[in-house]
Amino acid sequence: MIEISGITKRFGRLDVLRGVDLHVIRGRVLGVVGPNGSGKTTLVKLLLGLAHPTSGEIRMNGVAIDGSDSYRADIGYMPQIARFPENLSAREVLALVRDLRGTMPEIDEELLASFNLAEHLEKPLRTLSGGTRQKVNACLALLFRPSLLVLDEPTAGLDPLSSAILKDKILARRAEGATVIVTSHIMSELQELCDDVAFLLDGVVRYVGPIADLTTHTRQNSLERAIAALMIREVA
Repeated sequence: MIEISGITKRFGRLDVLRGVDLHVIRGRVLGVVGPNGSGKTTLVKLLLGLAHPTSGEIRMNGVAIDGSDSYRADIGYMPQIARFPENLSAREVLALVRDLRGTMPEIDEELLASFNLAEHLEKPLRTLSGGTRQKVNACLALLFRPSLLVLDEPTAGLDPLSSAILKDKILARRAEGATVIVTSHIMSELQELCDDVAFLLDGVVRYVGPIADLTTHTRQNSLERAIAALMIREVA
């Protein structure tokens, strides 16, 4: 579904991404991991068209991302911190996004109910807690039943129950054929959600493949310890 070929991204003299090759398989969940400054955020921005590569190519469903933004209609994006007008209510934000897209999909009432959001929909965003705003953010990302979900630290600020509800929803979308890319610092969460993992270090993909293969290769019983083993090996 997504083919990233020879991507580099340079800011001034700083090479943030260096020759990244990555194939994201349709209908699977890919976790993108790496220490701060490894290039994860930049890679997500390139996928979303919020930045453009210095060199290389990104193709989505066989079509090159070359400045056109039409492909974004197939993406649901959940940033770690969503920024919307603080005076709007959650319901008004949902309506605004639907108007901007030009379509009127049904809101996932089941998810709203699971998140106990009904009583908060009419409140201005500025009055909502961080966790409640994150629930609204999740509903927005899933609103159009996108074929690609890009989730940046999706459970940040969520209580354990809400986190479990969101993870179940993500896995349900995968079962329906959606492709999911998740960045997170919580390795146990990625091990629960993801089929594959891509490990970035200093702007280079040091490993990409199934999590089971990585844990076997590193002789570790968890993703966290497997990634730690890779980091030790790479910096040694």
